[in-house]
Amino acid sequence: MSKHSVYLDEEKCNGCTTCLRHCPTEACRIRDGKAVIISDRCIDCGECIRVCPNGARKAVTDTVDILKKYKYKVAIPSPTLISQFKTEFSINRILSALKSIGFDEVQEMAYGAEILGEAIKYELRNANVQKPLISTACPAVVRMIQVRFPELVNNLMTLDLPMEITARIVRKRLTEVVHMKDEDIGIIFITPCAAKTTTIHHYISWDNSKSSVDAAIAISDIYPDILHRLKCIKEEELQHSTSRGLQWAQSGGESSFISDKQIISVDGIHNVIDVLDEIEGGRLPELDFFEGMSCIGGCVGGCFTVENAYIAKKRIYDRARENINSKNDITDEMIRYYYESGFLDRYEEIKPMPEKPIHKDFKKAIKMMDDISKVEKALPGINCGSCGSPNCKAFAEDVVRGFAKEEDCIFVMREAIKNLRNNMDLSDKSCWLWKE
Repeated sequence: MSKHSVYLDEEKCNGCTTCLRHCPTEACRIRDGKAVIISDRCIDCGECIRVCPNGARKAVTDTVDILKKYKYKVAIPSPTLISQFKTEFSINRILSALKSIGFDEVQEMAYGAEILGEAIKYELRNANVQKPLISTACPAVVRMIQVRFPELVNNLMTLDLPMEITARIVRKRLTEVVHMKDEDIGIIFITPCAAKTTTIHHYISWDNSKSSVDAAIAISDIYPDILHRLKCIKEEELQHSTSRGLQWAQSGGESSFISDKQIISVDGIHNVIDVLDEIEGGRLPELDFFEGMSCIGGCVGGCFTVENAYIAKKRIYDRARENINSKNDITDEMIRYYYESGFLDRYEEIKPMPEKPIHKDFKKAIKMMDDISKVEKALPGINCGSCGSPNCKAFAEDVVRGFAKEEDCIFVMREAIKNLRNNMDLSDKSCWLWKE
């Protein structure tokens, strides 16, 4: 069974069905007045965290105490972190405040993202690439494909996540140039979402390889410390990102590196599903590249952010304009070397993770599917969620699997009570007539 970073605080859950109605993989149920998660269906997208009105949905992340575990600590902040602060604070000031919390070094994820963005051009020229090439930058979308669209797994890029590439560059420099011991280095990602936390800690099978990142601290957890230090911190020259790298925080940032190609950038997991349906059905044959982001607006809309996604997106836009002429040490020769050497590749192949068959015995599975169809036909089909399942079809499956009873549907229950009352009325009338 898969483990997840997303979990439920039962004391805060009142069974309101909000998560039930928003879960993109129908992984949520309400049983005995509390939400439960079907582990094999959950992709840790964080949608339930975002919509829960009671704060009952949470995710496991690391705390600042994790820094005590390592001799040399490196922070890799997502560019989303920069978008959480007003533009009156320079990027160097924000990074300096982050460093002062207890890090020895800060290396922006935007730096690795820019390298990856340039390398995608080489990937698209590869004759063996299956079109459309699908971005792997959002782990929640990758898991959605593994679970719900397994036929599209071969369309996924061979290139790894920007945070992984950034971490590899840092670790390579520290071990090979500075000659540090690998076990002394702690690389901590400052994350906007639960999905990347899950990838780092390998809660769900990704590609059976260890992450180059050691831990993940949520932006929402570290934000107060940074904010407190901003006005009094001594500013250092720490920024290595350019406007192009910063734009990875929003939907379309990755696609902006690609020109003269047919591309689609989509944000919001439900919108992503709609487009993946089109791709799987072969209805977008002209498409070269697909960028899907689970969160509305991209990573700026992650469940660990503190700022409104649209305000954060505007700040990224403003920051990018400020840094439009900025440069770093990234060269075409460097990108070509990284790409051709395989340094940017995932270590292992991403494999499909389709839902398990309803029963391991084929004949019994066929019988159960027939029973599900019969139960569903007897249901009202209004998908109200009052039964504790996301829709009538899912409820019918839950009934046949033994996870629910038909009487859990209030319409079925109401009909049963009506029939019982009618029978009782007839019985009383018969007794009266008999007495007469």
